[in-house]
Amino acid sequence: MAEVTIRKLFDETHRELGARAACHGRSTEAEIRDILEAAVLPSGRVKLGSLLAAIGRDAEMSNNDVEALQQQGDRTPAVPMTFE
Repeated sequence: MAEVTIRKLFDETHRELGARAACHGRSTEAEIRDILEAAVLPSGRVKLGSLLAAIGRDAEMSNNDVEALQQQGDRTPAVPMTFE
């Protein structure tokens, strides 16, 4: 994971972050992480794995259906494309 250092943060801002963190029962660092994630990750975004799982549930696929699909799959190794 990446690390970020924030320089020249106003004392008042740092105090308020600490107070906000205390209200949420977590560290100032965890509070800042939560604020940044909320700011940059859209709340309505769809994660591919979750979407595929939902499609499977909507289609009422069972484990047996999934196993049957896996057995039917082509096991031939892929051949790299050439552009020559």
